[in-house]
Amino acid sequence: MVQQYYLVFETANGFCGIAWNDVGITRFRLPDQTAEMATRNLLRRLPDAEPGTPPQPIADAIAAAKRYFAGEKIDFSDVALDLEGQDALFLKIYDAARRVGYGQTTTYGTLAKQLGGDWEMARDVGQAMAKNPVPLIIPCHRVLAAGGKVGGFSAPGGADSKVRMLELEGVHVGPKEPAQQTLGL
Repeated sequence: MVQQYYLVFETANGFCGIAWNDVGITRFRLPDQTAEMATRNLLRRLPDAEPGTPPQPIADAIAAAKRYFAGEKIDFSDVALDLEGQDALFLKIYDAARRVGYGQTTTYGTLAKQLGGDWEMARDVGQAMAKNPVPLIIPCHRVLAAGGKVGGFSAPGGADSKVRMLELEGVHVGPKEPAQQTLGL
């Protein structure tokens, strides 16, 4: 088994965790309230990971994550990942999700169609997003439910965190205006 290392670091939104090996980032933990929570939650998935000093590409990804949560427009599409062991379909879904740019959104159904699937494949997209090992870097927060609804989010803070991340990017997600307006009678 390849040795994995981790680091917990502070951002404007809380404490994130990142794990990596010689190939790339293997896990990313969105902000928790404390460093202890972030460490515990990261190690729950990677019990054999050891604390480490990140090599330059990982240090660059950490700096980019800090800038992202400070409100800067960041593109993570070139960050090296190691998604070894992921399902082949999930890898295709993750690749498609990585192309959804900062400040943009898509839906589970739209990603499914892009991959040649139908509405049933949208469930696979949802499952892939829920199991995303590197949220933010694979921007699952930009993938919405049908009709532009927020949908679920398995990160700390749930759907509220998803909305906050989208708002950082200038995307407003909320109730749709009614299709029919009253005549003011």
